[in-house]
Amino acid sequence: MTTRRSGRRPGDPDTRGAILHGARELFARDGFDKTSVRAIASAAGVDAALVHHYFGTKHKLFLEAVAIPVDPAEILAELSSVDVEHLGVQLIRVVLGVWDGELRSAGVALLKTTLAAPDAGIIRSFLGEIILTNIAQRVEDDAEIRTSLLATQMLGLIVTRYVVELEPIASMPLDDVARKVGPTLQRYLTGEL
Repeated sequence: MTTRRSGRRPGDPDTRGAILHGARELFARDGFDKTSVRAIASAAGVDAALVHHYFGTKHKLFLEAVAIPVDPAEILAELSSVDVEHLGVQLIRVVLGVWDGELRSAGVALLKTTLAAPDAGIIRSFLGEIILTNIAQRVEDDAEIRTSLLATQMLGLIVTRYVVELEPIASMPLDDVARKVGPTLQRYLTGEL
């Protein structure tokens, strides 16, 4: 009779790191939708079950691979009850509310790192396939153009406020920013282009 040992599985102690490395490369190259857990496992030289063991779901692996300090599903859930005709102002309040909070330094570090990378595939995948796709489903016409315009404004605002820290935008109260910039986002979403 053999007894089964409990505790850590034998093998490479950095299996988790290898999975993250493979995931980052594949997400950057192929995007979120076209990257499978099986492909990530293959890139890491492990079984797909280990990917699930360490990360649970592909979505959770993606969040950890790009080091996003907040789950975008929570932000999108908060916006889902807002009518698309009023989404511009509320989008500013919710997104900047996260950035103004305790996650600011992690968000700035992530943004600087991502923008300085030779290939912005991961951020493009995150924006395009997770955030903008969700909003595009709520827009009636020209959704791809409208959400791309929305991304330019939001990314520019975030870089200006948190990375460059250009005054008076950097210290402007959140409600003032929402009131001043929100109508531009709303025009991109529902107005005349």
